[in-house]
Amino acid sequence: MNFFEQIGKVAIGSRVRMLSEQITTDAAQIYKMYDIDFQPKWFPVFYALSRGEQKSITGIAKEIGHSHPSVSKIIDEMAEKGLVNEQSDKADGRRNVVSLSAKGIEISHKIKDQYADVAGAVEGIAAQSQHDLWKALGEWEFLLEQKSLLRRVQEHRKIRESKSVRIVAYSPQYEQVFKILNEAWISKYFVMEVEDHEALSHAQENILDKGGFIFVALYRDEPVGVCALKKMDDPKYQYELAKMAVDPKAQGKNIGWLLARAVIEQATSMSAEYLYIESNTLLKPAINLYYKLGFKKVTGRPTPYERCNIQMELKLR
Repeated sequence: MNFFEQIGKVAIGSRVRMLSEQITTDAAQIYKMYDIDFQPKWFPVFYALSRGEQKSITGIAKEIGHSHPSVSKIIDEMAEKGLVNEQSDKADGRRNVVSLSAKGIEISHKIKDQYADVAGAVEGIAAQSQHDLWKALGEWEFLLEQKSLLRRVQEHRKIRESKSVRIVAYSPQYEQVFKILNEAWISKYFVMEVEDHEALSHAQENILDKGGFIFVALYRDEPVGVCALKKMDDPKYQYELAKMAVDPKAQGKNIGWLLARAVIEQATSMSAEYLYIESNTLLKPAINLYYKLGFKKVTGRPTPYERCNIQMELKLR
């Protein structure tokens, strides 16, 4: 069985690279067959210059989608073969412009027959194929431009690992976890305030006994995240989502989302109309999470926290 059939689509990079190497090897032989001293990797730069215009390296790089250093290196290699001329731009002496030399222009005429034969050969392969590779490449390029393979893998990893996360109700065994995780992030970015000490050192009295809840995220049975639903003394906002903290070693597993959803579901089950949050815009991942959950920015409510510079609400019903 073919290696790629065994390993599957996870080896797409290796398979595309192998196909590219095969085509590049053939391309080098094709140039020799037409008696053209040329390297396949030069082709995009050569073609960009073949219309006779002088162009800057930056302009070429932008046109063909290559990096500036890559184009610069190719220009140096082509210059060694006498295919291009490089000179100062008359309009801007701080930059150089490149054009085909007489030898390069000669090749641009000579290579036209090769273009026609290569196009015919590729069309022949396409006619024998069930799938249009050229169109597929365009689709893949578009989709990867919208969202990279790296980003897509990160998302799948998050989904997979979140399946090993359980959200459970607070019990006394999680008292220190609730305190330690919150003190860690608060001390990292800000200074512990009176309200923090009260809530974290006396969670039972200040959160649970007043009608609130605390949820704990377990990743493979290890507590790695916490979040509270605090009862508020406010005519509009009955409950606040507060004291969310996730162990840095467990971030990227959708734990914040799962904790927040548990808090939202609990508040909804208690017929709350709104859920309130106080935070700081320095905490960008948290703020992005809240927006993704549907929270909207509000203003005007007094806050006991000096670090608070953004208030948000979620309408539940």
